[in-house]
Amino acid sequence: MSAPENKRRAFLAAVGAVAVAPGISLIAPSQAGTAASSAVRFGMLVDTTKCSPGCDACVKACAAENGLVEPIADLRQGSQWIRKIDLVDTATGRQHSLPMMCQHCAKPPCVDVCPTGASFKRADGIVLVDRHICIGCRYCMMACPYKARSFVHQPLTTQNPEVPRGLGCVEACTFCVQRTDRGLAPACADACPQGAMLFGDLNDPQSAIAKRLKEVATTQVRADLKLGTGVRYQGI
Repeated sequence: MSAPENKRRAFLAAVGAVAVAPGISLIAPSQAGTAASSAVRFGMLVDTTKCSPGCDACVKACAAENGLVEPIADLRQGSQWIRKIDLVDTATGRQHSLPMMCQHCAKPPCVDVCPTGASFKRADGIVLVDRHICIGCRYCMMACPYKARSFVHQPLTTQNPEVPRGLGCVEACTFCVQRTDRGLAPACADACPQGAMLFGDLNDPQSAIAKRLKEVATTQVRADLKLGTGVRYQGI
């Protein structure tokens, strides 16, 4: 990274916030709590055997927590950080319903292609977008094999102050850093009525998710890409 860019980012961090509307500030989520630690690797395990095809509780909880509900004319342009998808095994006919979100890759292609450094990975493995320097080029959207990123097409009026968003910026699942930085699980995991989503520290052998990963067979979506996803799926 060039010296001028380093100075610019340092200046933005020192300023701390840029007012965009009454009561709303653009603050990087990683600044909200203590510094992220590389000793931690946050991840999520989704048990697809418990995920019901008609249930969208996780999608609604994500939208409510992160202020994604906007009165827009074209719903195709709406932001959706998590969505439900249905898979069918063509060999057996077996069907699966599962939530798909940013996979928080160890080697995120969205970060590799970002020309400004707006897409970045925290020390704890959470992949985020710095809205201060996102130029809306959408290279990251094209690079993501999971179609997990959205573009903000219209002005935003009803934001959650803890989740800054901006017109012309790309955004995606953040594992609800405004919650995880306070020791809470993401809203989707809390809202799942079947307890199908387990969040925690993949690096901690005593964590519930680490223990579960040792007990059951899991897979990474598009494991062939060798991205080291933080989201794992059981039952597919």
